[in-house]
Amino acid sequence: MTRQKDRSSASGLLPLMEARLWKNGKTATYRYHPIGDKPINLGQEKQAAIRRVLDMNDESPERGTVEGLWTLYQDSPEWKRLASNSQADYRQCAKELLKVFGKNNPAAILPSHCARYLRVERAAAPIRANREMALLSNLMNLAVERGDIVANPCKQTRRNFEAPRDYTPDPTALAPFLEWAHARPGQAKIIASMAEFASLTGSRRVEFLHLHWPQVGKDVVRLVRAKQRKRQVVESLTISPALDALLSKLRATASNPTLGAVFPNKHGNPYTDQGFKAVWGRLVNLAIEKKVIERRFTFHDLRAYFVTQYKAETGLLPDLHANPGTTARVYDRTKEVKRRSI
Repeated sequence: MTRQKDRSSASGLLPLMEARLWKNGKTATYRYHPIGDKPINLGQEKQAAIRRVLDMNDESPERGTVEGLWTLYQDSPEWKRLASNSQADYRQCAKELLKVFGKNNPAAILPSHCARYLRVERAAAPIRANREMALLSNLMNLAVERGDIVANPCKQTRRNFEAPRDYTPDPTALAPFLEWAHARPGQAKIIASMAEFASLTGSRRVEFLHLHWPQVGKDVVRLVRAKQRKRQVVESLTISPALDALLSKLRATASNPTLGAVFPNKHGNPYTDQGFKAVWGRLVNLAIEKKVIERRFTFHDLRAYFVTQYKAETGLLPDLHANPGTTARVYDRTKEVKRRSI
């Protein structure tokens, strides 16, 4: 008499796997039938049996899923070209993204699913959802290249609206903050100097976080522009009287004014990005508490401060970005425009 098949316990098994029901009608033993060989006993745990078969066939249980694409993406040349900060940001994005799409087959994801993620699942964080969708789009591009799907569904989905920041501190607010921070003990002086440097040059934090004195000449400061994917761009910043005064103060107090870091931490090394953010956050919170400033501003707002002040003085936008339109759209926060009549 042949053993009765148990269809419920066999549901979801891989090809060549078998579920053998015990006499009690509740327990099942799983077996694998390799072609041309004897059956292999896999035990009574269904998921463990499936994993064992996948291991025997040298296949990951993530294969064919978005989670598998995420693993492959982190080994791709495109991933290696990303800056370390971008990689860290994508790792954060992946945590939320994989909760929803991780186990899905890429071919099953439709534009409507992407739209639902943006507008429903992540409705509480619409801007962050855009970054997470950008990561999913990269994974779908990889799936297209592998032949898993024909088209990227993310490219057919409208992102959540993002209004550019419209606030930047004006000189009457920034000057008292810098004066107060410079007067504080400890590392507050260095953080204030970094803020002043950003306001005078418009450079991104990542571009001068590891600035060393050999990069500071008599007339120029040489920096490597960030976010240049096609080619490296070196910026030669002409040293203005205000910037010269700042650099002179820093050199006078530097432990190694020849080869050391221009903006050192308490150990004499350049700040890490996370270390800087922590100190900057505490300094701004204290400034608000002490009523030195009335409104919080981000360090990146100082880049917009530079653009706005530069335009007010020269009538032109500075060369800060690979796309001049980005400088105008994101960083020019002029509230009043003067125009000559004819």
